[in-house]
Amino acid sequence: MQQKRLLLTFSILLAILLGVFVTNYTFIPEVSLAKEETPTAVQIENVINNSQAPSLLAASLNDPYQIANIAEAVNPAIVYIHVKWPAEQSSTPRVWSNDPFYDFFDFWFFQPFQQIPRERVSQGTGFIIEESGIIVTNQHVVGNRGENQEITVTLNSPEHKGDYKATILGADARLDLAVLKIENGNDQFPTVALGDSDQSRPGEWVIAIGNPYGKQFDHTVTVGVLSAKGREIAIRDPDTGTTRVYQNLMQTDAAINSGNSGGPLLNLEGKVIGINTAVHAQAQGIGFAIPINVAKEVLQELIETGEVKLPPKPWLGVWFTEITDEIAKQLRLPDTKGVVITDVINGGPAHQGGIRPRDIIRRFDDIDIQSSNDLTSAVAQYKPGDEVVITVLRDGRTLLLTITIGDTPEELRN
Repeated sequence: MQQKRLLLTFSILLAILLGVFVTNYTFIPEVSLAKEETPTAVQIENVINNSQAPSLLAASLNDPYQIANIAEAVNPAIVYIHVKWPAEQSSTPRVWSNDPFYDFFDFWFFQPFQQIPRERVSQGTGFIIEESGIIVTNQHVVGNRGENQEITVTLNSPEHKGDYKATILGADARLDLAVLKIENGNDQFPTVALGDSDQSRPGEWVIAIGNPYGKQFDHTVTVGVLSAKGREIAIRDPDTGTTRVYQNLMQTDAAINSGNSGGPLLNLEGKVIGINTAVHAQAQGIGFAIPINVAKEVLQELIETGEVKLPPKPWLGVWFTEITDEIAKQLRLPDTKGVVITDVINGGPAHQGGIRPRDIIRRFDDIDIQSSNDLTSAVAQYKPGDEVVITVLRDGRTLLLTITIGDTPEELRN
């Protein structure tokens, strides 16, 4: 009897052990399946190391050929721009012979430096926005109207292949924008749609198409992201020696090189959101584009008038400063009320109205002037052409001078 009880107990224990083993065996594959559905960091790293990252990008775009399709649709409207400028006379020795010693002594001792014409060439990119052949590009690529430059644009579309002459309808150096017109009758040219740069967001994918380093690499397609908005950069113009300040630019890491200037920066809808204009020479992946909305605001004005007129900005034409206790003492003033004129711009509104350096402005029409901010605010309330009466103190005498407010010259605007 006792032996049977031992056998029964042994059987129960054996059954329990087998049950635990079976339970554990069936649980393990379930956990493994869950791990396979959620890749680990090691697995993701292996995917990247196996060069499968592009497939992740393609999946995020839903279509591996989306960018290719956009480029194919837009490319016919992208043009290569070649500009030949009139030859400039420069003092240069006459051309040397292949023989390095050719006529050496005669050359140096008996031949003066000769004026040899030199041609200057610039090149870039543009895009057609109207079927009549209206092209948008950068002003620094083509220059201004009336400079006698010859502009040739090259198209590469099924209906239009080859070179066409173009003329400048309008240009603005401040905005670095220019509008061209293809000289070819009533042909209908392919166009690209303009988007809304205000709706663009840093981090979104963008596409640049252009002609880096010239015609040899025409219609090059590069891809990146919109890195930032609202950038400001200063670029020195080697031709004029002046510095151009560009504001509110879009920054991108899509590859942009010399020759891309004037080309489109597109979003994934195939619409232009920027005009490629500059690249940071000392960095990689830092390019800049003019927001297309800036261009859209002035395109019609450029086409119709040839230029962009700046909005009127009231101008007095003086430099002035606060009156300190020390200045008041030097000028023997009773108090520090008003501002002292330190300089008057020759020919400006104040100069024509009789204001002179060392004058003290006390009132501006019926506005009391206590400080520099008061005078700045007072001038801003008027429009160019308005007449104001300014009360000044000069050598102990009070004068009333009538001044006609002017319009601030472009070179003096911030």
